[in-house]
Amino acid sequence: MNQISVIGAGLMGSQIALCAAFAGFKVHLYDVDEQRLQTSQQQLAKQMEKYIKKGLFSKTQFDQANDNLILETSLSKAIEQADLVIEAIVEDLTLKRNLFQQLDEFAPPHAILATNSSMIVSSMLASSTTRPDKVCNLHFFNPVFLMAVVEVVKGAHTSNETTQAAVDFVKRIHKTPLLLQKEITGFIANRILTKVMEEAMFLLEEGVATVEEIDLACTKALNHPIGPFALMDLTGLDTAYAIQKTQFELDNDVKEPSPLLKEKLAHGQLGRKTGQGFYTYQ
Repeated sequence: MNQISVIGAGLMGSQIALCAAFAGFKVHLYDVDEQRLQTSQQQLAKQMEKYIKKGLFSKTQFDQANDNLILETSLSKAIEQADLVIEAIVEDLTLKRNLFQQLDEFAPPHAILATNSSMIVSSMLASSTTRPDKVCNLHFFNPVFLMAVVEVVKGAHTSNETTQAAVDFVKRIHKTPLLLQKEITGFIANRILTKVMEEAMFLLEEGVATVEEIDLACTKALNHPIGPFALMDLTGLDTAYAIQKTQFELDNDVKEPSPLLKEKLAHGQLGRKTGQGFYTYQ
C-alpha cells in the first residue's frame, strides 16, 4: 500500500490526509470545493505550527508531509491510482452511497474503500459497489494527530485480507487499531460517549447542575481529559447533532437529540468554530 486518497477536505478528512502524508504515503486529498481545499491547508498549517512549538513535530517533518500531499478537485484523478480510499464527507447515507458508487467506478479494482463514518456501518455502503469484500470502516478520532487509536470495523461482507490490510495501514501511520469483529452502530467509543452526553444533557435540562459543573465532574471526578460539553464545542455542535440524529434513526436504544442542542444549531451556535456553543470563545 503506497497511495492513499482521502475524500472530503473538512475537519477530519484534511487531518487524516496529512497524518498519512506524515507516515510517508503519497496522499491525494479531494474535495469538490477548491476553496475548502485551500482553507483546510491553511488551517492545517496553523495547527502544525502549534504542534511544532510544543515539540511534537519538527518543521522538517511538516515540510516533508506537505510534499507528500496533493490537492485534487477531480475525483477520478484523485483515486485512479489509490490503494486505499478513505471517505470523510458528511454523515448522510444517500450522499455516501452515491459517492461509493463513483469510488467503485474510478478506483483500481484492488483498492480498499473505507469510510471514516462513526455511525454508518460499511454494509450500508458496500452494496453500492461491485467489491463489498473490500469495504470497511476506518474511524479516526479528532484531533487525528493526538488521538492514538483508530477503530477498524469488519462487516460480514469484509474479507479477512481487507481487514488485515486496514489494520496494517493503521499501524503504519503510528496508531493503535481497535478491531471490531462485527458491525454495531456507534462502534465502541461513540456508544459509550453518546450515553455520557445523553446524561450530561439530561442533568443540564433538569437544572441539576450547570455546564461547568457537569464538565468538572467528568474531568476531576472521572478523570476524563475533557468534559462532554467542552468536547461537543470542540468537535462542533452540528457534528454532535448529526451523529446523535443518525444513531437515533439507526438504534432504538438511543434518545433523540436534545431540544437544547437543536436550539443552539438554530441560532448558529456551533461551538469553537463560531465562537459560541455551550461556552463562549474569543
